[in-house]
Amino acid sequence: MDLELIDDDKRLNAAHTKLVEELVSFAGQQLELADNTEMAITIVSDEEINRINREYRQTDRVTDVISFAIEEGDEELVGFDDIPRNIGDLFIDPDQVARQAVDYEHSFERELGYTVVHGFLHLNGYDHIKPEDEAVMIPLQEKILTDYGLTR
Repeated sequence: MDLELIDDDKRLNAAHTKLVEELVSFAGQQLELADNTEMAITIVSDEEINRINREYRQTDRVTDVISFAIEEGDEELVGFDDIPRNIGDLFIDPDQVARQAVDYEHSFERELGYTVVHGFLHLNGYDHIKPEDEAVMIPLQEKILTDYGLTR
């Protein structure tokens, strides 16, 4: 995985940055994505994620993660295996992640991991709106987190 992690305000410490980078790489391996698959994660404030949520989702509230998948289709470009596939962008609010960690009574690291993997799966076409889709996405999410070592 080729991850661009943007944290201009240094909202994550070095250990949390490393966790995000390693977890994205691990999740990419679990989904058997090409090594040159690209994505970006931008770390933002409550105010910024609220603005993004309001502007793009017409929902005026703070949330933990917003995903913007890039729809490139499933067709393969024969003979162009070296061209990276960009799956999209995540915006993550670590302040909201911290509040949820308290609410769910687990560590910040576990909640951050949950948020990263949840958004990552959305970028890869998984969803949880319909029960049949949720029955696929949520167990996969838990398997990735457990196999990585982030248990409840």
